Amino acid sequence: MTQVLTARTRRRSLASLPAALACAGLVAVTACGLAADPAGRSLGEGAVRSAEENSQPAAADDSPSNGSRKPVENSDEPAAAAPPSTVEIPAIDVRADLVGLGLNDDGSMEVPDFGLAGWYIGGPPPGAKGPAVIAAHYDSTDGPDVFYRLAELEIGDEIRVHRTDGGTATFVVEEVEQRPKDELPGDRIWAAADRPRLTLITCGGTFDRSIGHYTDNVIVYAAAG
Repeated sequence: MTQVLTARTRRRSLASLPAALACAGLVAVTACGLAADPAGRSLGEGAVRSAEENSQPAAADDSPSNGSRKPVENSDEPAAAAPPSTVEIPAIDVRADLVGLGLNDDGSMEVPDFGLAGWYIGGPPPGAKGPAVIAAHYDSTDGPDVFYRLAELEIGDEIRVHRTDGGTATFVVEEVEQRPKDELPGDRIWAAADRPRLTLITCGGTFDRSIGHYTDNVIVYAAAG
């Protein structure tokens, strides 16, 4: 069931941190909202398939052995295709370096290391025309991580993505919602767009000790400002 987050539900969704920290052996890899679920999905099979159908396919597998892949350039927006370097969200005091995220062998999306955010290189870089995705962890055994306060964002808040060419793409939050991980709305995340769009994703809900990760995703939708 979709849950559009209000101030009250945002506060409640953050209350699960103590339970997560109690599971030191379980959250090392799965604390992030895009960590693989029991079916081996991260963004979800439907989400990756939707990206391909909207002409944002994953890069060809000519990657080095570390699993990274080359960014897909957007020929319609060559000036905006420079890779991003950092993401800044003033309303929740976030400023984090960005790394590229490809796909794992099982088709799930890679996750960034703790302390970093990651952008999905199978889609356009933030600032180019179309749907871009940035993910980061919610917490770890050491405490809150990059997107710990993501659910606190409000409509109208700014997200700034700084690029390696010195430019900055600015986005404005349009909606914040919480969804069960097996209901991640791939069709919406990867919907074709004639202007730059950005989706931020992390985990939310309660921490399920039996499977070692959170039950939901917090999703922020934003459009070029």
